[in-house]
Amino acid sequence: MHSLSQRLLLSVAVPLALFFAFMTLVLDSGFRTLSSGRLHELLDSQIIALIAAAEPEPGGGYGAPVNVLDARFGVPGSGWYAAIRSAHHEWRSPSTAGVTVHFGPLLAQGERKFLYTVAEHKRLAVESRGVTFEEGRHRAQPVTFSVAISLTPYEEQLWQFRRRVVMWFGVLMVLLLATLAVLLRAVLAPVRRLEREIHEIEAGRSEVLAGGYPRELSGVARHLNALLIGQRKRVTRYRDTLGNLAHSLKTPLAVMRSALSGLGETAPIGPISAEIDRISGIIEHQLKRAAASGGAVLGQAPVAVGPIAADLRAALLKVYASKDLLLELAIEPDSQFIGDRADLMEMLGNLLENACKWCRSRVRLTVAVEPDAAAQVSLVVTVEDDGPGISADNRARILERGVRADETVPGHGLGLAMVRETVDLYGGSIAIDTSQLGGACFIVHLPGRI
Repeated sequence: MHSLSQRLLLSVAVPLALFFAFMTLVLDSGFRTLSSGRLHELLDSQIIALIAAAEPEPGGGYGAPVNVLDARFGVPGSGWYAAIRSAHHEWRSPSTAGVTVHFGPLLAQGERKFLYTVAEHKRLAVESRGVTFEEGRHRAQPVTFSVAISLTPYEEQLWQFRRRVVMWFGVLMVLLLATLAVLLRAVLAPVRRLEREIHEIEAGRSEVLAGGYPRELSGVARHLNALLIGQRKRVTRYRDTLGNLAHSLKTPLAVMRSALSGLGETAPIGPISAEIDRISGIIEHQLKRAAASGGAVLGQAPVAVGPIAADLRAALLKVYASKDLLLELAIEPDSQFIGDRADLMEMLGNLLENACKWCRSRVRLTVAVEPDAAAQVSLVVTVEDDGPGISADNRARILERGVRADETVPGHGLGLAMVRETVDLYGGSIAIDTSQLGGACFIVHLPGRI
């Protein structure tokens, strides 16, 4: 979960869902308590009505005329059942015809009992009361009055209530989350704007963040702008200082070389002259590095790859005219490098020059953009040649400063090391493989876009 909106929505949705679940349980418990109370009241009223309607029967015991009771006691299987029982006699309402109902045990005088039972796969609530009728001065007969009512209507009401509560709470939760999402979108709009402007700076379409942010973000935007401006100033100062230092050393070295040449051939100037040449090479390298920006800087404008590659191709074809060189360019239209133009020219120049030096007759430069890759490594530059290639043991070594694969070939071993250093500054990557042309293949990933 990388989105603040999603985190906030989730952090609210979970407690909200728990709250609604708790409220559902509370309401369900209250509804069940209310239904149970109404059921007990109904059973009490029907027991009283049954006791009031009880009449002695000729054969002994008691019965109740159905016409004075609720009409459902006279309908078989209606779910309303009644019974009047004693030790020697039992009367059941016509509704029990074909239905086996267990009313429970006989009760003593004043005893009451409530229980649940099952009849024809339906749950029943049964309430019984023990009553004693006195017949004459010395004879008393205990009678148990029982009423059973089906729980199916109450269970259906309970399930309907639960469904409605869950449905309405669900709808309410969705509406609340939707409202919260809209509010979050409005509240976090400045954050998304900040993200877009930073992306514009990374892509090189803008140099600083715009103003007009809320108080909580205005300080962040102000400090980011200060960092961006400070970074560009530091890079410029570093480049100028390094260039000035290297340029200032060229004049003393030129004087030393001139003085040594005036000593004549008898003086042992060979080692000294070699060291002077070595120092000059280092200075030339640092001058080239000073011309570059020194890495990725936010706010840099994108650089088109095609024109730079075309210029390098024309120059290298002249330098290596004796090889009858075929230098192919396969560059996607509008491919762009997010960085400094001098850095790109230096990297492409060193890679192509190295390939031209070692190839037999063919070099190929391929530039493409991977749209699904991260912006920092989306530009893929591939340089291939048909030369002898690079062994697996030397692939890591030749990227080090001063190391050459073949010491007999002229060079300082700095070109590929400079490429690796520049690629590292931009957060990219470089790999060496075997080319389809038969020689070496350099694959470089750099920041870019189409």
